[in-house]
Amino acid sequence: MLQVVPQMKIFLANHPVDFRKGIDGLAGFCRNHLDKDPFSGALFVFRNRSGTSLKILIYDGQGFWLCHKRLSKGRFTWWPKVSEEKISKLCARELQILLWNGNVKKVRFGKDWRRLPE
Repeated sequence: MLQVVPQMKIFLANHPVDFRKGIDGLAGFCRNHLDKDPFSGALFVFRNRSGTSLKILIYDGQGFWLCHKRLSKGRFTWWPKVSEEKISKLCARELQILLWNGNVKKVRFGKDWRRLPE
């Protein structure tokens, strides 16, 4: 069972990814394009070109999990603008908003009581 907790590092690939890639292809993408270690336990979020699907890749110490969400209608309403930055960081509650097709930047959150170390 996977749990998204506040201490988890969550990385969002800003550029769309070819969704024909499976676990090995996405792990290679993390290493080669995002300069991140897919075995680190961080959660990686990818979007397809049309913006209708997300894939999440995470290593749990025994193996990889690959989760896929495809919207039945429409597209995801928010994604970081494609820029020179390859990757964006999210916190756990922002990921929950994104998975429910919300706009992470328009939601107002209460302040964190204590910031977690990075």
